[in-house]
Parts: sequence; C-alpha cells; structure tokens
Amino acid sequence: MFTPAQCVGYLAFILGVGSFLQRSDKAFKLMMAGECITYAVHFALLGNMTAVSSTLVSTLRSVLSLYTRSRWVVLLIIVLNIGLGLRFATGWLAWLPLTASCIGTIALFMLNGIAMRALMLVGSLLWVANNIASGSIGGTALELVIIVVNLFTMLRMHAEQAAHARNAKLEKGKTSYK
Repeated sequence: MFTPAQCVGYLAFILGVGSFLQRSDKAFKLMMAGECITYAVHFALLGNMTAVSSTLVSTLRSVLSLYTRSRWVVLLIIVLNIGLGLRFATGWLAWLPLTASCIGTIALFMLNGIAMRALMLVGSLLWVANNIASGSIGGTALELVIIVVNLFTMLRMHAEQAAHARNAKLEKGKTSYK
C-alpha cells in the first residue's frame, strides 16, 4: 500500500483531482500534463509499459493542445499511440490506456468546455479498468474520484451556462420594453 510505486500513484491522484477541478481549459490541460508525467513514473514502477507510453504521449498531447487544434497533430498522436500499442501491448487489456489516450486526444484538441470533459469521462472509465488490472491503488482511486469531480465540474459549468443564458434573456427583455 505504501510502496514507492503506490506513493507516486497517490501524487498522481492529487494532481489529477486538481486538474479536473479547473474550469479553465488552460489550467486543466497544464495540470493534466503534470499528472501524466507522475502517472508515467507510477506505471513504470508497476511494470506496465503500455500505460507508461500512453501517459508520456498524453503529456505531449496536453501541452500541444494548448498551442494548436490541428487535426494533423491529432492524427499524429493517435498514430503514435497505435504504434506504441503494436510495440508494447501483450493482450487486449494493454490497449485500454492507449484507447483512453486516443479518446483524450480527440477531446483535448477537438472539443472544449463540457463536451471536452464528457469525452474525457469515457477515457476515465477505460483507465479505471486498466488500473484495476494493473494493481494501481492510487490510479484506481484517482480515476474514480476524477469521474466524480469531473461530473461535478460539468454540472457547475452547465449551471453557469444556464444562468448566463437566463441573464441574457432577461437583459434582452429589458431592452425590448424601453
């Protein structure tokens, strides 16, 4: 429970929860990059090379998504993930983190706001399965908490959007009566 691998997993847990608490897409992506680096160390210590390669690609992906939304970059990252899967995957379970990384790539580059977080939720579900199979206590806890925090953040963002729409409608009503 307190091996070096699990302790690094707990640090990834803290960074992951912090990232999904962010309503700013930029802060979300930066904190996620830090989480991914920590996760790579965690999975290296657990001996899960597909998860290591996936999280290192995810680190690159998170940083690149701050600067570009190019579909070519998306394609390159997905091809890189598939290539790493062909190199390291030893069974279907090994494809879980790689698939989650591909889903996350689409989410971070092609979407924003609630839609981005909704697709990241799908990736989190795949990571839960990977982490259980890998014996990652911190990683499993991380993804389960991320799912809850992400849902909570999505609800907060939805409530803010609804309030903004109501206020805009009220303002429009006020000006039309003048």
